[in-house]
Amino acid sequence: MKKILVLLALVIFSCANAQKGSVLVMGSISYYSQNTSSTNGDDKQNTIIFQPKLGYQFHENWTAGVEANFTRVKQDFIYDTGRKDRVYSFGGFLRYTKPLNQTFSAYADLGVGYQNRKEINTINSDRYYFDYDGIYASITPAIFIDVYKGLGLNFNIGGLNYNVMNYDGASGESSKAKSFNFTLGQAFSVGISKNF
Repeated sequence: MKKILVLLALVIFSCANAQKGSVLVMGSISYYSQNTSSTNGDDKQNTIIFQPKLGYQFHENWTAGVEANFTRVKQDFIYDTGRKDRVYSFGGFLRYTKPLNQTFSAYADLGVGYQNRKEINTINSDRYYFDYDGIYASITPAIFIDVYKGLGLNFNIGGLNYNVMNYDGASGESSKAKSFNFTLGQAFSVGISKNF
């Protein structure tokens, strides 16, 4: 089984001001594509993620704000089956930033909020709909490098994520799924930011 993961775009925009009383506007976009080939055919998966943030820096080291996540996943399997997922989350975040020198700063975001997932499974010509909702919590450490007069790069190598999703079916059945993901050192993203 061969897997190919292609990261096409990570960051749309990010603007930040490192002074007390400033507003932080930040966002990223990611795209992943994966194909799995076998003698019977190919399985394909495409994922796109958009994550905007808006915050207020109330102290030289602390920023608080709101964040969102919009994710779409489309999977096509052999034998005329497929799945579409749409995940939306909205919440708040608290960021602590520690300048290391004039060029480097380290920061960590703590985020918590509500999330909803809508799933459509297709088997031949039949469609099955599922609706989940729940909460999330995450801790994401990162490094900021000031390249030129506030224009810089953000590097993230994963973090900690906790998710709880609930499902209540039309016939009265219900289920709860909990997940804890430790991706520190297993994921990588790069962003661009500008301090004004």
